[in-house]
Amino acid sequence: MNCRILAFILLAITLLVPSIPAQAESGMAIAPEVCLECHDDVVAPVAYGASVHGKNACTSCHVEVTSLDAHISGDVMPKEPKCVLCHKKESSEHFSSVHQLNDVTCADCHDDIHTHTYWKDDKAKVIAKCTGCHDDHEDYLDSSHGKAVMAGNLDSAACHDCHGLHKIEQLGDSDSHINREFHTKVCLKCHADHEMMERNGVFNVAVETYMNSYHGKNFRLGSPDKVAGCADCHTAHNVLPKDDPASSVNEANLVGTCAQCHPNATPLFTKFNSHGDMTDRENYPISYWTYVSMTGLLVGTFAVFWIHTLLWMIRGFVDNRQKLAAGDQGKGEHHITEPHKQYVRFKARHIFLHLTVIVSFLGLTLTGIPLKFADQHWAMTMMDFFGGTYYAGLIHRGCAILTFYYFVSALILSFDFLFLSKKRHPGDMWLTRLFGPDSLCPNLRDIRDVIGMVRWFLFLGPKPTFERWTYWEKFDFLAVFWGMFAIGGSGLMLWFPEFFGYFLPGWMFNVATIVHSDEALLATGFIFTVHFYNTHGRPEKFPMDFVIFNGQMAKEEFLEERGDQWRRYEEEGTTEDYVCKKVSGPVYDFCLKTFGYVALFTGIACLFLMIFAFMGGSGH
Repeated sequence: MNCRILAFILLAITLLVPSIPAQAESGMAIAPEVCLECHDDVVAPVAYGASVHGKNACTSCHVEVTSLDAHISGDVMPKEPKCVLCHKKESSEHFSSVHQLNDVTCADCHDDIHTHTYWKDDKAKVIAKCTGCHDDHEDYLDSSHGKAVMAGNLDSAACHDCHGLHKIEQLGDSDSHINREFHTKVCLKCHADHEMMERNGVFNVAVETYMNSYHGKNFRLGSPDKVAGCADCHTAHNVLPKDDPASSVNEANLVGTCAQCHPNATPLFTKFNSHGDMTDRENYPISYWTYVSMTGLLVGTFAVFWIHTLLWMIRGFVDNRQKLAAGDQGKGEHHITEPHKQYVRFKARHIFLHLTVIVSFLGLTLTGIPLKFADQHWAMTMMDFFGGTYYAGLIHRGCAILTFYYFVSALILSFDFLFLSKKRHPGDMWLTRLFGPDSLCPNLRDIRDVIGMVRWFLFLGPKPTFERWTYWEKFDFLAVFWGMFAIGGSGLMLWFPEFFGYFLPGWMFNVATIVHSDEALLATGFIFTVHFYNTHGRPEKFPMDFVIFNGQMAKEEFLEERGDQWRRYEEEGTTEDYVCKKVSGPVYDFCLKTFGYVALFTGIACLFLMIFAFMGGSGH
């Protein structure tokens, strides 16, 4: 009894020292020692005084008890404490949580409310609270995270690090967007912290390599429900190192892990380096050298052709000014009979094929560059326009089918040209056609033309006149074949990974990803800069060369650009064979020119977006 009296005295000293106003602010309608005289079976005075609520009166929580007499008589009984009076932020978060929806109140977790002490970032206390109700906690306690937390590592993830303390969101169906986003987003909070990962000896480029993968880019672009997230491979709670036999990413378990999304996964398929870093020469040498080779191809191709374009731009500007000056002085006049007479350069099948190329290429570009530059805000906007990555992927694959169509058509036209077309001269065999003037196959003349153009660029000679095809047109044509091997082949591998996983090791998909991405970048950059200038941007063609849309060119243009071809036709006596029987009409020209300008400006817009991204434009 003496001990109880002493405890009351100590509590009274603790609680009664503050002034009367301070007592009022603490909700002391009735002094706490008065309450504890009767309710010492609920909490010991010393324990209450040491708790987080020890500086508050009992009536701070039990606000309805304002009269001791009314309470003693039983007229006023305390109700559920109104935690919101003091804990507004926590109560607000709890109100919208899954706990509130399931009638889990504050007191259900804080059942030690009278003796509750500061947790002082002791994550073990949180785990103890959560596992009191969530009895499926064994996986977590046996995981890398759980073991580290229980060993006192505050860096390791406890329940609240992923789910929060009070604002515990309802995840809904396992396939829902919120759920799919959650089980990747929460992992990024810690694993994107390089300093934290380094001091814990954890793989510190996991987030970066994931975000650079197809899965990660889809996550960035708002479609986490379409790809694998962190928890799909590593599980949500039973996260273990890959050398642990029970780990979901252990080599012995990978087929089953991958089969969750790829039902026909094979042991070869699982050789894919899901966190392969293409800049890591030591650990991923094949990806590294693929990356280096593709970078070299990009830099080399752009260096050569951008210098070529720049020199042409300068020389073309000077040449144009010289022609204007000569015309002004009456020195540049030349007389061509019927200069505007139209001649056939392309047949209907060539025009249709080129239109197919434009549609497929722009479709592939518009759906591909948001994935390439997934960290850009504009990429998200573009994906939203397509309805998300799923529908963008459908469009992309549809345009890929169109690409295979025009590639096969080009092969058929080439076969027809070499073997089926009528011979013009005795002894005109396929080999002579292959290297002849009407062929798109490079020959010795192209070397002379390149040298002639360089001399013209440097003001060392006249501008060459060309045959039916120039060397840059032949390069564009042959690039289709290389592109189909590089982009088309790698694209098929990424489109049907399970099929190719039957006979190719999974790291080939890492290689295919690098090749597909960089080769596509090379193609778009080349088309929207070099090809656009060579075809439409040079002074004599600006703003557009319409010949590919109507297949016609004027005699004056024919003589100036392809004088050698004209002279050959004159020698053969076939010039009249190429006269247009019917000139394209205004409606046709208007519609096709509109299409052409839309395509041109779409390509230029894509080019600016790519430049913006490379210059470090705003990303997520």
